[in-house]
Amino acid sequence: MVTVVDELQLTDLATSIDGLSPVGAAAILAETGDLTRFTSARAVVKHAGLAPRERQSGTFTGRARVTGAGRPLLRAAAWRAVWGCLQANRVYAARYQHLTTRDTNRLKHTQAQTAVAAAILRQLHYIVTHQQAWDPVVAAHGLRRAEVIAA
Repeated sequence: MVTVVDELQLTDLATSIDGLSPVGAAAILAETGDLTRFTSARAVVKHAGLAPRERQSGTFTGRARVTGAGRPLLRAAAWRAVWGCLQANRVYAARYQHLTTRDTNRLKHTQAQTAVAAAILRQLHYIVTHQQAWDPVVAAHGLRRAEVIAA
């Protein structure tokens, strides 16, 4: 898988995300296929089954959970990528810390890991479709590259 990602010249782009190994990137890209076929990064997250869904019926509103629909092997690959990214990536580590320690709507550890997995997929989609290396400033602040350059 890593050889195929090398041949597609995506290894350097995908591993520009601190903590994402070539094997992890190859596993994700093998399960997603061509990322440019998705209309948005959100579509990739939905494809993995990591998009939140709220249960509602009449006046009842249940807890929001991930859909679970989608590709289980892609979910597993993204989940495995979280472990390396939480150790080596200060942006994802800070996001995880914030989600698990905030005062309102504090997430459990597995919920925060799911949020980070979805973020990895969204940012990997951007990196591959725009052919731009991962930028921690943009990732940390949620800004588009043009807004960072203008600032």
